[in-house]
Amino acid sequence: MSEKYDAIVIGGGHNGLVNGAYLAKAGLKTVVLEKRHLVGGAAITEELKPGFKFTTFSYALSLLRPDIIQELELVKHGLMVLPMPNNFTPAENGDYLFLGADSQQNYHEIARHSAKDAEAYKDYWHDIKQVVQAVKPLVDSIPPDITSSAPEELARLAAVGSHLGRQNPKVLHMLTRLLTGSAADLLDDYFETDVIKAAFCSSGLIGTKVGPRSQGSGLVLLFHKLGYFDGSIGDWGFHKGGNGGFTQAVARAAQSFGCEIRLNAGVSEVITKNGEAIGVALQNGNELYGDTIISALDPRRTFLQLVEPRDLPTDLVETIEKFKFQGVSSKVNFALDGLPEYPTLPGRTDIFRGFMNIGPTVDYIERAFDDAKYGWFSKRPYIDCAIQSTIDPDMSPPGKHIMSCFVQYTPYKLKGGDWDTERENLGDTVQTTLTEFFPNFSDLVLHREVVTPLDIERTVGLSEGNIFAGEFMGPQMYFFRPAPGWNQYRTPIKGYYQCGSGTHPGGCVMGAPGKLAATQILGDLKK
Repeated sequence: MSEKYDAIVIGGGHNGLVNGAYLAKAGLKTVVLEKRHLVGGAAITEELKPGFKFTTFSYALSLLRPDIIQELELVKHGLMVLPMPNNFTPAENGDYLFLGADSQQNYHEIARHSAKDAEAYKDYWHDIKQVVQAVKPLVDSIPPDITSSAPEELARLAAVGSHLGRQNPKVLHMLTRLLTGSAADLLDDYFETDVIKAAFCSSGLIGTKVGPRSQGSGLVLLFHKLGYFDGSIGDWGFHKGGNGGFTQAVARAAQSFGCEIRLNAGVSEVITKNGEAIGVALQNGNELYGDTIISALDPRRTFLQLVEPRDLPTDLVETIEKFKFQGVSSKVNFALDGLPEYPTLPGRTDIFRGFMNIGPTVDYIERAFDDAKYGWFSKRPYIDCAIQSTIDPDMSPPGKHIMSCFVQYTPYKLKGGDWDTERENLGDTVQTTLTEFFPNFSDLVLHREVVTPLDIERTVGLSEGNIFAGEFMGPQMYFFRPAPGWNQYRTPIKGYYQCGSGTHPGGCVMGAPGKLAATQILGDLKK
């Protein structure tokens, strides 16, 4: 059995759906193939206990590009992002840092700890926002191919240089520090208070095998500031119904443009003939044929599993074999009988309407990273928490709550152990850590789900459980994501493209790889 399409997209994660939507909107007969029973990849919502809906993996929105919302008419198809206005960081001595949407209140809250830091807070955000504005055009465009001497690529490279050359030297210096330095070093230049530095450096850790004092954490911090919520740079939101609600909206948009979506349709290989991709073989034995094949999977699967490596240039194969994944993040999701209580803020519920950062000092987070450096999960982990039912009450039964906990550090490869054995030990560690800060927490737990890097790999196919489909580090970004010469969504096989988070600009729920790949594909088809 075989069918013919203009475009076949492998993988129904958010980038695959975005890519399929743009191709279908342009008039191509397009199908998106998803191996699981639901679309979304790592951006899904599941009801694992009756009445309790969990954002199993990805759990918030910020980096989704505004042009995608408009061009795919996502609001029309159900996009509804709710504000997560607050950020609560408990300290080990019972104190805390509680920031919200009101900048004046934030000033006074920081001044409660340090008048100097309150003034520095304004400078810090001003400087960060200037850097974000400087790099945004580079994030939202196809990067140059630095291996090419073609006039088009030389012009594109010159345009990047010209753009950067127009920036204020202070902005360029700040950008350089972020790209090459550590989050902790940068924050030390602005702030003096431990809990403030810890709260702000957490953006430099998410999903990456770096500590706050590691080179590279500045790059991760910058990346997580590239998003928007309601026009405000760096703010985050929660989609109604979880991130699964978001990907369902993208799926409906794609279908409205004529894109077909097939579930339980895993792909075993890309069919090639004479150096050209001509179709895909499904795991059920069926074959589909198409003029253009697009992989939304990570680089390892795109280049080393879906096609024969011997059909690719040796230098590309070697680069992909060395491409770093090193997943270090897990999720522990809880169903709760009520809200936890922080001892020095009894009865306060507003502290849960957003994120909670369990990482009271830079030293605390660095020690958590130390455990992972030597092959084990953190004894006292850094935890990014969100009780999402305070934002969207429909996520849980009345009076009950669900809590998403993003946990670091939990290395994919455990030295002297394995995740099937240690899964519940990790859950116990996370629960114990939360109870240290919220003494009634364990009494509230009705259900617990532990998702290790191995579970992420097994369930959604992200190699080594890396949530970004490849680590965020300088040698794996922009010109080099996923490999020099192949950072523009093409591959050496004619008609075979890539659009996953392992391509520019990278991971998180942003959709940019899917859109930019579609732009490249449609441009190539016109040639």
